Amino acid sequence: MKKVIFTLAIAGMFGFAACGNNTEAVDSAAIADSIAAVEAAAQAEAEAAAAAAADTTVVEAAAEEAAATVAE
Repeated sequence: MKKVIFTLAIAGMFGFAACGNNTEAVDSAAIADSIAAVEAAAQAEAEAAAAAAADTTVVEAAAEEAAATVAE
């Protein structure tokens, strides 16, 4: 029983040591800039998709291609 408890204690010590003592300050401005860039890219992609959906020429061309594919 002592060996089991000792083994678990050693494993626990290694577990705590693996987590480390991360004392570095996280640059929150850099993180905020990254998040803003991702959100801006997502917004631009959504606007492009909305513009493509509103363009009837694109929709009609896609419908014609689909009809041609079905006809074959």
